[in-house]
Amino acid sequence: MGPRRSGLHPLLLLVQASTLATALALGTLPAFLPCEFQPHGLVNCSWLFLKSVPHFPAAAPRANVTSLSLLSNRIHHLHATDFAYLSSLRRLNLKWNCPPASLSPMRFSCHMTIEPTTFTAVPTLEELNLSYNNIMTVPPMPRSLVSLILSRTNILVLDASTFAGLHALRFLFMDGNCYYKNPCSRAVEVAPGALFGLGNLTRLSLKYNNLTAVPRSLPPSLEYLLLSYNRIVRLEPGDLANLTALRVLDVGGNCRRCDHARNPCVECPRSLHLHPDTFSHLRRLEGLVLKDSSLFSLEASWFHGLDRLTVLDLSENYLYDCITKTDAFWGLAQLRRLNLSFNYHKKVSFAHLHLAPSFGSLVALQELDMHGIFFRSLSERTLRPLAHLPMLRKLRLQMNFINQAQLGIFGAFPALKYVDLSNNRISGAAKPVAITGEVDGGGEAWPWAGDLAPALPDTPSSESFMPGCQTFNFTLDLSRNNLVTVQSEMFAHLSHLQCLSLSHNCIAQAVNGSQFVPLTSLRVLDLSYNKLDLYHGRSFTELPHLEALDLSYNSQPFSMQGVGHNLSFVDQLPTLRYLSLAHNGIHSRVSQQLRSNSLQALDFSGNALGQMWAEGDLYLHFFQGLRCLLRLDLSQNRLHTLRPRALGHLPRSLRLLRLRNNQLTFFNWSSLALLPNLEALDLGGNQLKALTNSSLPAGTRLLRLDLSGNSISLVAPGFFALALELRELNLSSNALRTVEPSWFGPLVGALKLLDVRANPLHCSCGAVFVDFLLEVQAAVPGLPSRVTCGSPGQLQGRSIFAQDLRLCLDEALSWDCFGLSLLAVALGLAVPMLHHLCGWDLWYCFHLGQAWLPRLGQRGADALPYDAFVVFDKAQSAVADWVYNELRVRLEESRGHWALRLCLEERDWLPGKTLFENLWASVYSSRKMLFVLAHTDRVSGLLRASFLLAQQRLLEDRKDVVVLVILRPDAHRSRYVRLRQRLCRQSVLLWPQQPSGQGSFWAQLGTALTRDNRHFYNRNFCRGPMVE
Repeated sequence: MGPRRSGLHPLLLLVQASTLATALALGTLPAFLPCEFQPHGLVNCSWLFLKSVPHFPAAAPRANVTSLSLLSNRIHHLHATDFAYLSSLRRLNLKWNCPPASLSPMRFSCHMTIEPTTFTAVPTLEELNLSYNNIMTVPPMPRSLVSLILSRTNILVLDASTFAGLHALRFLFMDGNCYYKNPCSRAVEVAPGALFGLGNLTRLSLKYNNLTAVPRSLPPSLEYLLLSYNRIVRLEPGDLANLTALRVLDVGGNCRRCDHARNPCVECPRSLHLHPDTFSHLRRLEGLVLKDSSLFSLEASWFHGLDRLTVLDLSENYLYDCITKTDAFWGLAQLRRLNLSFNYHKKVSFAHLHLAPSFGSLVALQELDMHGIFFRSLSERTLRPLAHLPMLRKLRLQMNFINQAQLGIFGAFPALKYVDLSNNRISGAAKPVAITGEVDGGGEAWPWAGDLAPALPDTPSSESFMPGCQTFNFTLDLSRNNLVTVQSEMFAHLSHLQCLSLSHNCIAQAVNGSQFVPLTSLRVLDLSYNKLDLYHGRSFTELPHLEALDLSYNSQPFSMQGVGHNLSFVDQLPTLRYLSLAHNGIHSRVSQQLRSNSLQALDFSGNALGQMWAEGDLYLHFFQGLRCLLRLDLSQNRLHTLRPRALGHLPRSLRLLRLRNNQLTFFNWSSLALLPNLEALDLGGNQLKALTNSSLPAGTRLLRLDLSGNSISLVAPGFFALALELRELNLSSNALRTVEPSWFGPLVGALKLLDVRANPLHCSCGAVFVDFLLEVQAAVPGLPSRVTCGSPGQLQGRSIFAQDLRLCLDEALSWDCFGLSLLAVALGLAVPMLHHLCGWDLWYCFHLGQAWLPRLGQRGADALPYDAFVVFDKAQSAVADWVYNELRVRLEESRGHWALRLCLEERDWLPGKTLFENLWASVYSSRKMLFVLAHTDRVSGLLRASFLLAQQRLLEDRKDVVVLVILRPDAHRSRYVRLRQRLCRQSVLLWPQQPSGQGSFWAQLGTALTRDNRHFYNRNFCRGPMVE
């Protein structure tokens, strides 16, 4: 067999290779298996658990590959030829293939080996990411390299030869090579002049490297220098002497305050020492980060000459006193973004805060972050220096424990667009105060350049109906405060406010149309996560320009039994376009119909519409009055069924309908004709089993259909064929074993998205769905690697293109051949062994069995009609009741297939025969005689006659057929009973007095009635009757 196998295996591989090559030549298979070719020349091989770099065939368009991502694989060895054949490769990502043990989630030890010419063989390479790999030295690099990332590696030494010849290098990132998550025994060493030869280097990042000083002789071309979170505690003018082109300098976190640290921290004994002339020669500096540097004061000399400074981060210091009196800001006329957050005094919260007058000189300031300043009162005097800044747009005051706030002061700011007062303790309107005081502060990480614009509240996700506030002129965020009621006095002088967030408060108020009177320009109002009582029909009518209203997660009032809720206010808001009533648990006692001529989007998810529609026709027309409604979300509404009449009473203007995460097991597809304008339908996360009831109706305008997350295993042919405008279909996360072109008909070529991921596809040889998916592969996301097999077991979880031709066999025939071969081998081994070891014994057993066969056949032919003849005293009512209601039920009805046939006098004796004839027939027609006795000392009548016939049968046929059941074990027992217990104990049964023992009794009785009494005799006294 050995030679035959060695010849067959290469042949199969040759056939497979030939087949794959032919397929590639015809352009059917994806060219870069197992990776995915994406736009802009990117080949994505991320998260495929590859152990080596894949080599793509020559037939693939390798010249078009400009980017290759091998992120998060298991590649530990890079060979010289791995990338040489990719002639146009410019970007290569090898991040997180062989991480250092301390960064590995399972702490596995790993070392990456890179051959010397691996990267130099790619002369077009411009960007290389080797971060999160255990490499000790920098491998040779091509001269074309522009960007190099070596972060979270074990490279600890840089010298002049490390980057020799890389004159095109502009970006170098080497962060986190020596810090608490990636520990080392020493600091990273950067030799003087090690980077000086990089004449075009503009960005250098050496964060988290335990550096104790700024590396010497850095290239003068540097524009960005990031040295944060090292151990540099002094900065002198000579440290940055030749960096005259520097635009951004980050030296934060070198001298930390540890009471606010979120990671392991070493307390700095003093503050960061800055020479007065440290930055004076950096005339082009635009961004300066001094965060987390234990600064107690600011010197004006630090900022002399920084006329271009636009971003300054002073967060997480001790400037709580300095910001009330500093003069350091007088010369920063170009400063646009200032971060002073978390400059607080330890364990102190001050009553008031008065900013220093020098803040008024920041005429170009656009963003000011002062969250974490821990003061309790916000008044006009607090922000007086900022009131006339012409460009101030964003002001962050969250997380300050403010409990009194004069919100009207923001009306005087000429350009203010966004104020964040979230996560404070504001509980209502505040009166003007005129008390001086001090303050403390704090801060958080300050973003850079284009990332400086933070997300505004209510930023909509792709699934949200509610609009965001980014485009509005003025937004105020009061979320996560302690508001219980809303008073119109709070919003005095804020008539120009357009977006207001009051979410995550404790507002438990019946709004009646008077709470927001001053906000005549308000367009978006967020009241989610409160306890609002919607009782009045005039709610929110004081807001004439309101466009979006979020009332989601106000479930407490709707859960109160017997309380009604009035939603008629919706009809009185003429400009309302977006409304959210989501997750309120609405189920009863609400307005029977919503009415509006302007509402376009309604989020009604997370309620109990299934219960509402179950109340007859009471809420059947609930949505019908929304004449202009375009989008409706009915997800998570406990809809077990969706009747056509319910769909028929939805607004006919609907274009999008969401029914996600209900409990729908059936959907009437023909009812879609009732919604002629519907373009998107989301039925994901339900319990649909099959798409076999009719099909999508002809003429439907459906463009997108989401059926993901169901249990669909069967689709009828032509189900989608009539939906000629369908372009996006999501069938992911179902139970499909195939995808057939007959489902779609002529629609196939028009599909732009067909998602079939996370289905247990059956990858048998010649599977139709493989050819079909290849035809529409441009529309199938993740086809090369994310569309996987569910069976057979050898291919489970693998790509549908990972077929092995050795599995291309008929499964039924394979199993039959396997069974036959296994049987043949077993017999071939067992027969000779048994013949050798016990041949004579087997011969003897065979002839012995042959001698018994005639008697067994005769016994089967003479089978008796009854298993037992039950004999008892009918005069004893308790005994008769036990026989009919306990014994008979247990033995004839409760044993199922093993039921016994009992002979009972009153039921089975034939009329017209004498008593003795019936008794004789019953005794000789039953295998056993069951005597049910209450006592054994007085036996007469039928019992005695039956016992004598049993003894006669013992003498004539040598068969002991007597089984005794004694219902009163405590009664006196005759000498016969005691003797029988000694000789044949298992034929004498005692009814247990405890219910727990009855199960054992019935089991013993069944054994006694089905087995011959010869097996029960005690061999120490008697062998029992012997049959001739």
